[in-house]
Amino acid sequence: MEKVVLQANRREVVGKQVRALRRQGLLPAVIYGHHIQPINISLNAHDAGLVLPKLSSSQLVVVDVDGERHNALVREKQRHPVTDTLIHVDFQAVSMTEKLRVMVSIEFVGEAPAVKNFNGVVVPSKEELEIECLPDDLPSHIEVDLSGLAEIGDALHVRDISLPPRVSVMDDPDEVIVVITPPLSEAELEAAEAVAGAEPEVIEKGKKEEEDFD
Repeated sequence: MEKVVLQANRREVVGKQVRALRRQGLLPAVIYGHHIQPINISLNAHDAGLVLPKLSSSQLVVVDVDGERHNALVREKQRHPVTDTLIHVDFQAVSMTEKLRVMVSIEFVGEAPAVKNFNGVVVPSKEELEIECLPDDLPSHIEVDLSGLAEIGDALHVRDISLPPRVSVMDDPDEVIVVITPPLSEAELEAAEAVAGAEPEVIEKGKKEEEDFD
């Protein structure tokens, strides 16, 4: 997969003054890592807004800071609570010769015969796996094939997953990833719909600097 390159410049502006940067069409960000000192940077907000939402947490990007390139992962994307636009991004610089552990999303593929033949319900119990590998071997996601789930009660465990070359999974091998359950009764279906319709609680997070938005 071709790496995404983001152009950036060092910035001296921090704290509440970053609001002026945003008004100029710039996106404040920071690069950190155990082998470098944190670098405050700014990106073109429009260009970054087109690229960053498409990146997974395990996809490498190259951040070019005034000609100095850093291989990095996107660790956090702060958004405005009203407009949903990006207001701050954290990048973690990585060494290409050191293995790292990251959480990678699971993508379910294929059709479980138990769904078609017995009206079974596919119930995932994990959305991510923790993996370890070199940065160049990072997958954007891990595929889990459902086509072998033929009966009610059939399940796939971590040990059943086919991993890309040179990638190790750190989760418990006996942990269930997905299971086929019997079809829901009418009462259970109504209860599930009621839960799905409930409004989620909003949890605020983020650094003080990122919260100073207009």
